[in-house]
Amino acid sequence: MEGKYGCGKTHLAAAIANFAVGLGVPTLFLTVPDLLDSLRFAFQSPAITFEDRMEEIRTAGLLVLDDFGTQNATNWAQEKLFQIINYRYINQLPLVVTTNLPLDQIEGRIRSRLEDPQLVTVLRIMAPDFRNPTDAAGHSVMSSLDLLGNQKFAAFSMRQDENLPTEDQKNLEKAFQLARAYADDSQGWLVFMGEHGAGKTHLAASIANYLTDQGVPNIFVVVPDLLDHLRATFNPNSTVSYDQLFDEVRTTKVLILDDLGTESMTPWVREKLYQLFNHRYNSHLATVITTSDSMDKIDSRLRSRMLDKRICTIFAITAPSYRGISGPEKRSRSKRRSTSTR
Repeated sequence: MEGKYGCGKTHLAAAIANFAVGLGVPTLFLTVPDLLDSLRFAFQSPAITFEDRMEEIRTAGLLVLDDFGTQNATNWAQEKLFQIINYRYINQLPLVVTTNLPLDQIEGRIRSRLEDPQLVTVLRIMAPDFRNPTDAAGHSVMSSLDLLGNQKFAAFSMRQDENLPTEDQKNLEKAFQLARAYADDSQGWLVFMGEHGAGKTHLAASIANYLTDQGVPNIFVVVPDLLDHLRATFNPNSTVSYDQLFDEVRTTKVLILDDLGTESMTPWVREKLYQLFNHRYNSHLATVITTSDSMDKIDSRLRSRMLDKRICTIFAITAPSYRGISGPEKRSRSKRRSTSTR
């Protein structure tokens, strides 16, 4: 997948990876800089050899390489990447690659593998120009909200047709009320927790869309996409500086961070997220966070900010995934409920 920053490549690639995992396919999802870091660390690791790590990556059932082109393009890095891609090309192993670069800017040997029409499908995603501070709709270039323009409060489903347990139904209604109230008065922090597909992103996007309609400055961004934006500024061809981009996201009036916990937690990522959280915490800036992680899995420095009840409301959505209830499972749940009430 080829496209500009923030157009949804990482989200789509992660969706493919999650779907494959759900089918039981051994899957590796790696940003390319993190992949190269893991190979470098293997030289000094007592737990795994470089050869074993390389074999693990190149033979994975499905390999997803995110953010190809933001790595430091040393000869060593180019050689390792070619070896991985060439191995999977020769053996016709499933591979997903996302890149911000046009294919003609990728190293020739790798490009020759990625341009084979008999084996490779190239998807080019159109997106606003990254050089513009806002897109045609007035959103920050970091914002993913254009992809979620239909996710508004009026379109949020209370899922009465799914015969959810009464406690889950009331829980979902409470989550909706919290989101609606926050959109009207965006103060402090609001955290939605819950499993994938429970409605967290819809509620967060509804807040962002409502604020946008009211003319309130806000940024809605998926956390891995935010980190992609920041990494991309290290590219010598970037027309936006790291300081400019990071300052925009940490000072925006309302920040909505979707899918915290799906990012690869390298030391660099930990530090950037802590700097972002800490600035907004100290500055009392309105922040909405969604996560599928339990609180004990979140980095302790971030967790300490989120657990401050003076500024932060945490709400766990207990309703199951929209995608996870259909057909026989619905009937099975209904039968279990009727049995339990006898």
